[in-house]
Amino acid sequence: MTTLVTGGNGFVGSALVRLLLEQDHQVRVLARPGSDRRNLERLDIDLVEGDLTDAASLQRAVKGCSHLFHVAADYRLWIPDPERMYKTNVDGSRDLLRAAADAGVGRMVYTSSVATLGINRDRGPADETTPVSLADMVGHYKRSKFLAEQAVLELVQEQGLPVVIVNPSTPIGPRDVKPTPTGRIIVDALRGKIPAYVDTGLNIAHVDDVAAGHLLAFERGEPGRRYILGGENLSLQAILGIICDYADLAPPRLRLPHNAVYPFAWLAEQWARVSGKEPFATVDGVKMAKKFMYFSSALAQQTLGYEPRPARLAIKDAIDWFRENGYC
Repeated sequence: MTTLVTGGNGFVGSALVRLLLEQDHQVRVLARPGSDRRNLERLDIDLVEGDLTDAASLQRAVKGCSHLFHVAADYRLWIPDPERMYKTNVDGSRDLLRAAADAGVGRMVYTSSVATLGINRDRGPADETTPVSLADMVGHYKRSKFLAEQAVLELVQEQGLPVVIVNPSTPIGPRDVKPTPTGRIIVDALRGKIPAYVDTGLNIAHVDDVAAGHLLAFERGEPGRRYILGGENLSLQAILGIICDYADLAPPRLRLPHNAVYPFAWLAEQWARVSGKEPFATVDGVKMAKKFMYFSSALAQQTLGYEPRPARLAIKDAIDWFRENGYC
């Protein structure tokens, strides 16, 4: 039977597609028309074009599929018109899962994000039960993913859809073609473009481990449950230190207060509205940087058998890939 992966040409999605192919799945990938397909080159897949805002294309994509991994999302920390982000992440997810259920898809995994979870003020690792509300969400991306996750849970509870939810943390590693915001940090550090840092922290996970966690959730997860797929909690200073140590560079020593970065982020957003290019920093990004995004994957490790590798190895693989592909 066929397994559908939405966003299979993306960073996490393409890692999942490779893993599914290794497990002898027949894989169909739903990708937007005109999207970057480099991560799918030379892979034995069935590629179909569609969009999460086009319900008819979703119905065509799920036809004949037995399994679904819904990985696709509009992931931007700044967007001039946020309405489409909500239509994609919230309405599109709801429409896709309903179409899959109508088509007889028997098992589904929805890729949420740790962005929807609560954060502990004492910087202790948060888990799936840490209290959180919509009011805690900073920016349209987080709000849209929070609302999307709530919509998925409603479909599970009210209509009995067999959907398991996974919440990846910050994936890094090979094939980050865009690259992601964290990938850009690595590339900029290698280019010597990060002379300073702010006091924040992230949970770093290897993208291939996150992909493996998706498959484990598919095989062993409980519908309606959330599972954090994370790795190691590190401060930004520590992350930059690992990057520079591996690349034999001097790490940045200057720590900037968050408030000092706000004017630059505001100016970057204003220029983005004129140029149409994504800003190098955003006001929402600075707001989020005030929090330490530390998480625990204990539930996934204990119940799914999830085994993340050390962050240093993930960073090494990312650096090697960026260097081999001419990013720095």
